[in-house]
Amino acid sequence: MAIAEPAGPPDFEAIRRTEYGYLDEQGLVYLDHTGAGLAARRQWQAHAARMADRTYGNPHSEHPASVASTHLVEHTRRAILAHFNADPDHYAAVFTANATGACRLVGEAYPFRRGTRFVLPIDNHNSVNGIREYARARGARTEYIGLSGPELRLDGERLHATLARRRGLFAFPAQSNFTGVRHRLDWIDVAHEHGWDVLLDAAAYTPTNVLDLAVVQPEFVAVSWYKVFGYPTGVGTLIARRDALARLRRPWFAGGTIEAVSAQGGWHRMADDESAYEDGTLNFLAVPDVARGLAWIGEVGMAAIHERVAALTAHLLAGLAGLRHSGGEPLVRVYGPGTTDERGATVALNVLDAAGRVVDERAVARDTAAARICVRTGCFCNPGAGEAAFAIGRRTLRGAVMRTAASGGTLDDYLTRLGLPSGGAVRVSLGLPSTHADVDAFLDFLVRTYRDRPADPSGLAPRLRC
Repeated sequence: MAIAEPAGPPDFEAIRRTEYGYLDEQGLVYLDHTGAGLAARRQWQAHAARMADRTYGNPHSEHPASVASTHLVEHTRRAILAHFNADPDHYAAVFTANATGACRLVGEAYPFRRGTRFVLPIDNHNSVNGIREYARARGARTEYIGLSGPELRLDGERLHATLARRRGLFAFPAQSNFTGVRHRLDWIDVAHEHGWDVLLDAAAYTPTNVLDLAVVQPEFVAVSWYKVFGYPTGVGTLIARRDALARLRRPWFAGGTIEAVSAQGGWHRMADDESAYEDGTLNFLAVPDVARGLAWIGEVGMAAIHERVAALTAHLLAGLAGLRHSGGEPLVRVYGPGTTDERGATVALNVLDAAGRVVDERAVARDTAAARICVRTGCFCNPGAGEAAFAIGRRTLRGAVMRTAASGGTLDDYLTRLGLPSGGAVRVSLGLPSTHADVDAFLDFLVRTYRDRPADPSGLAPRLRC
């Protein structure tokens, strides 16, 4: 059963003051919630109280400290499944280090073979893109599906045609971490009709949206909890249908994953539950903080969070659309949907000078940091969405890759060959603690800093890795 929503509407301004007031105390405008959520003060307090109350030991034993840890770990598994309305008879919660770890677990153990395929949109985080290396190593083919239209949504006609052919694993993000596009979850049913397994990357979706696994039923869901409520870091979850989990074949075993093993006999038997997919000792001092974070989200109400953040996103998009240089030229270019229709609270943009030239995102990173505004710049580990946003064709990409590799060139050389004045975009993302004042501070910053004048490109920092 899903966690119940609270009876009354939450007072988000009061929540900001009491639980996230440290932002205002530090003079920070935090607009990087897709990069990392923020923890409420009560989460830190709950962790400190729990650690002061009892002694917790490695769960792989029967003594009191071990049993105390085991109890909290299993309670957290149940809380996770309840949050997603996932029937524990059909779904399992496997703890990983993060959503990347969840994707890697699927990639390394999925039964790819010659004749099967790995299909995914070009709009995917590199944690999903990287699965193609497992597919390639086992002779499976990887096929990307492009984006269509100015809103950079998945090309549905191409997807239908692709899924009608040979089967395998289809992976896509519930919400783009680049453009904020919410991709259609009914693609899961389409894939199932054609016999495909589905990996849903929910890392950017779950902080502000309800994901009901009684309604949509992908085989695998990847989640990072620090994206949802800031703390703990280093704990993610692969939520997997038990029938699909049983089809995975891990290429190795480790401490905690086996029931029995012989060093000299060359034999081992994997555990018959979730622990077969959890390497070594869990982060048992942090895992219980996931349950506390879920309780906090439940107290506020995910539906209320969704509505609040959608309203703030609408305010941001409208504000960006109205920014102009004195001659009427647009001050920014937004990538993806210009409204909140089927889009989340992640907004990617570039700043433009009065001549329509893109201001290098490294200059924007420097300037926002100086103003104590926290945004993200670059390609956000999503090169495909960036290539689509900047309208870079496959032929241009291949030529730039080949020439840069042959000459031993740098990233800046590569970007020059692509004809890009900037290596990425600026990403503004909102979350539970965000306020109208945060949005207005960013809009005011853009006007004060860039209206009618380009940013000073001198002293730019080296480009960050994607």
